[in-house]
Amino acid sequence: MTKVVVTAAIPRGSRRKGPRAGWLAATGLILLSLIPILAGAARLGELTGGAVTTPQNARFLDSPVPVVTHIVSVTVFSLLGAFQFVPALRRRTGGWHRIVGRILIPAGLLAALSGMWMVIFYPHPPGDGVLLSVLRLVFGSAMAASVGLGIRGILRRDFLRHGAWMTRAYAIGVGAGTQALLLIPESIFFGPTAELPRAVAMGAAWVINLAIAEYVIRRHARRARGRPGHPSRPGRSSASASHAPTPQLRESS
Repeated sequence: MTKVVVTAAIPRGSRRKGPRAGWLAATGLILLSLIPILAGAARLGELTGGAVTTPQNARFLDSPVPVVTHIVSVTVFSLLGAFQFVPALRRRTGGWHRIVGRILIPAGLLAALSGMWMVIFYPHPPGDGVLLSVLRLVFGSAMAASVGLGIRGILRRDFLRHGAWMTRAYAIGVGAGTQALLLIPESIFFGPTAELPRAVAMGAAWVINLAIAEYVIRRHARRARGRPGHPSRPGRSSASASHAPTPQLRESS
């Protein structure tokens, strides 16, 4: 008796490299986020441990809700968001990607909005000049807008666009990790309170993250267009398009 078995045509290389690359990317993103997360945890300990008021923490002690909201939301967004780049978890039954996405969207919006609130209403510490405030408002607005456009994409069932905008929002959200790396040499050469070099270094960190995000987005889009079921492939109608791998028929006895 002969029966037909349907198997997915997944390239041999993608089976071998895909899962490992996804977990490596998630690990790298978590490590990048560790410095600001640990700094945020230290700040929370300071706020809840009855710290002595100093010029550096007075604004947080006087109005702790915005900074606590920002620290918690950024931590959730950075850590959980890293796992959204693991293909094995996105394909996992049980809706991991969807469940986590429902946490990440409000966390991303809270992180962006609380960050902008602090820029506008908190007194600026030494080293935070007007240029840095403008950059924080610009990139904070861009992050909030990216999350909003990500929501729009999912409501329209445009998953590729949804993923692209959420990737941009994540790149901005983890900008503090890249900033921590760039500010180390900046503070050595110019000092911790030099306004212009500090603003340039922090702005450069966001630009670097977004440039990497755009590379990832474009590479993912090229791969999606290259799949046999994608609407952009010649000879295929949009009605028959699918993101699933092309099935092959194999006979077995």
